[in-house]
Formats: sequence, C-alpha cells, structure tokens
Amino acid sequence: MSNLLVEKKEGVAWITLNRPEVRNAFDDALIASLKNCFSELEGDKSTRVVVLAGNGPAFCAGADLNWMKRMAGYGYEENLADARSLADMLAALDRLPKPTIARVHGAAFAGGTGLVAACDIAIGTPQAKFCFSEAKLGLSPATISPYVMRAIGERAARRYFLTAEVFDAAEACRIGLLSACVSSNQLDSSVEEIIKHLLAGGSEAHAKIKELIRAVGGRAVDAALVADTARRIAEIRVSPEGREGIASFLEKRKPSWGRGKD
Repeated sequence: MSNLLVEKKEGVAWITLNRPEVRNAFDDALIASLKNCFSELEGDKSTRVVVLAGNGPAFCAGADLNWMKRMAGYGYEENLADARSLADMLAALDRLPKPTIARVHGAAFAGGTGLVAACDIAIGTPQAKFCFSEAKLGLSPATISPYVMRAIGERAARRYFLTAEVFDAAEACRIGLLSACVSSNQLDSSVEEIIKHLLAGGSEAHAKIKELIRAVGGRAVDAALVADTARRIAEIRVSPEGREGIASFLEKRKPSWGRGKD
C-alpha cells in the first residue's frame, strides 16, 4: 500500500497521507515520498493548486514510534541527516510556487503541525486537535519552527512550544495556525470554495505573489523595499499573463486561465 495517494484533477493535485494505521505519522519513507511529490509538482504546469489531506481519523500524528526507536540509536551525524530530510521536505512544501491548502479533519501533532503551517491556507474542523509535543519528549520543535512561528507569532509559540499542551481548532484559528474552522460536513465544500477562488487567479501571478510575500515579510518599509515592490509590479504588468489579465478585465471576459469563481 502506498504511503501517499496523489490524484490530479482539473488543475488540482490532491495529496493524501495514507498511513491510517499509525494516524499518518511520519517516517523516513513518508518524508521522502512527500519531498519527491512536492519536487515533481513544482514543475508541473497542469497543477495550479495543491491540497494536502490525511486518510483515516488523523491528519498527521507527528513522528512514527518505530522511526523514533531507530533514531534513538543514531549518532549525531545520522540524526543530522535524518532531521535535514524532514527540514528539506517542509521547505519544499513552503516554496511550492502554487497555492497550497491543508485540509485538517483530525489531530495534527508535532511535525504534522509543520505541514499545516507550511501551507498557504489551512481549513480545519472542530475535531482537529493540535500539539507541539516535543518538549514532553525532551526534544525541540526545531524543524517546524520557522513555519509555525510565522503562522502563530512568537508569543503563542512561547506558550505552546513550552507547555506542549493540546489545543483545539478554535484556538488554532485564533492564533493563526488555521485560516478557518468549519463543521465536518462543510469541510470539503469549504475547500472547494477556496479552490474556485484560487483557480480564478493566474498561476504566474500566484508564484510571484508567494515570492513577494517571502521578500516583503518582516522587512522595514525603506527606499530599497519601495523600489523592489515597484519593480515587481512593473515586471508582472508587462508579462504575457499580466497583459492577458488586464485585457480580459477591460473586455469584460474571463482570462485565458479562468474557470474559477467570478
């Protein structure tokens, strides 16, 4: 049985973690599968949106116990290589030039929260639970920290990284880990609604917007940033997609890529 299910349909790649017997927990094989999948999707022009989901009762329960047992016998260099694999996989997800959505229907613990935070948008249900459980194992949430702290901020990270307490979807929404919390029977329709909006945008624009957010986030508004943003908008205005988008707006028609929400 494959540890990862990938279905591509109408411009959307649905990636489903498929280890329900261990609540979709990470091991080295699943991490490698995810990294390879993200790398392939990066260059796939037919895929415009990526949805990440989990099969079974959980989204992702963090590290697999058998994997942890193996790591317990590793030395520093082996641990470094192992940790780098997880860090590289999360970075590949974060850097995808396409919009990404986490569909969170159940528990997302430890590394699973990193997947949620590395996605652009995260939709969850009241059944979703979250925990940065590393401290209770004498560990640190190091590899997921760049994405989680960007999502929830330093203050919330200080509490939840240190206490390792479980919190619910409402709190995840309040602190920014989830973009929205919807009922279970509305989860798929809510994801589909977001997809419709995303498919109405240009794929090159999405890639440039994600690049823009990375470049602008946290920077002081100085002359260099002002000049950089002016350059970016000028470049995209004269691009083929930018010209088509403006022309379609003026001509009151959908752009060549458009089949999403008006």
